[in-house]
Amino acid sequence: MNQDVSMIKAAKPVARSVRFRNEREDAWHDLEEIIDQIDSKGIKSVSAQDLNRLPSLYRSTLSALNVARATSLDRNLTRYLENLCSRAYLCVYTSRQKPLGVVWHFITHRLPMAVYAVRWHLFLSTMILFMGAIVAWVMVINEPEAFVTFVDAAYAQGRGPTSTREELRAVLFSGSDFSFGDLSSFSGHLMTHNARIGMMCFALSFAVGLPTLYLLFKNGAVLGAFAGVHSLKGLTVELFSWLLPHGVTEFLAVLLCGAAGFLVAEAILFPGRRTRLQNLAIQGRKAGVVVIGAVGLFLLAGLIEGFFRQSVQSIAARYAMAGYTAIVWFGYFGVLGWWRTRQALPEELEL
Repeated sequence: MNQDVSMIKAAKPVARSVRFRNEREDAWHDLEEIIDQIDSKGIKSVSAQDLNRLPSLYRSTLSALNVARATSLDRNLTRYLENLCSRAYLCVYTSRQKPLGVVWHFITHRLPMAVYAVRWHLFLSTMILFMGAIVAWVMVINEPEAFVTFVDAAYAQGRGPTSTREELRAVLFSGSDFSFGDLSSFSGHLMTHNARIGMMCFALSFAVGLPTLYLLFKNGAVLGAFAGVHSLKGLTVELFSWLLPHGVTEFLAVLLCGAAGFLVAEAILFPGRRTRLQNLAIQGRKAGVVVIGAVGLFLLAGLIEGFFRQSVQSIAARYAMAGYTAIVWFGYFGVLGWWRTRQALPEELEL
């Protein structure tokens, strides 16, 4: 008797899955046929009628996938729908676009939306970096010799608590001594160095975000230690005029890499209803978009540092450049990201 009851209970999910499939599989087969035709012969071979049906078939299949996940239908059906939705997404949103159109869509839609989606992870990265900066600044102000604890001698390049005010100021306003070739080489070196730090923040995120946290705190500490040394010499305004024109963009790129790293760590630690691999695949795509954007910011920061900051000696002009870049990035990632997210279809946010 008990065996019969258990068999009935086991049969209920199977029956529900079969009924669910029977009600919708005609539409799935139609969608699959259109996708196969696009893959084999190109989108121009598809009739206008089928092209008009493609978005609605895709949305209905995506809706079925969400129902299948929410009601825990059989795993094979869920995997089939996930694969079908992924293929359909590429057909709906990329197949009809030219390469330049894909790049434009990435810049105007995917990137700002992805950054807006990780805004709380970005906030966490910012807080960790500022904590490192504050801790180092306080320690150096009270004990100047603590500078060497946070900054390697090779990185300091002779700057430190024993440097005179004139020596430190000379570094902040030495750009006019650079030739164009020197500026190009300097810009490329800085871009490579900073990009490597950012990539490490992201690449080491698989260790549940701990290396990412350490790298962000350490970078903040380096900033705070330099700020402390210059504060002791009365050069705080001059230091930040030297740092901020490129620093707004550069540190934003580092913070975005950190945010992407924390997103991956969260996907591993808190998968929710999905398996860890499924959640990692979904969140990993968002993190990848954010990191690609960060690489672009590193490039821009290197150009600003190598050309603008080293050749412009006016403190007011430097601060104006820093304010301009801050407004641009807030508008792009904050305002545009919010607007694109608000206007996006649910499947765009999911995939």
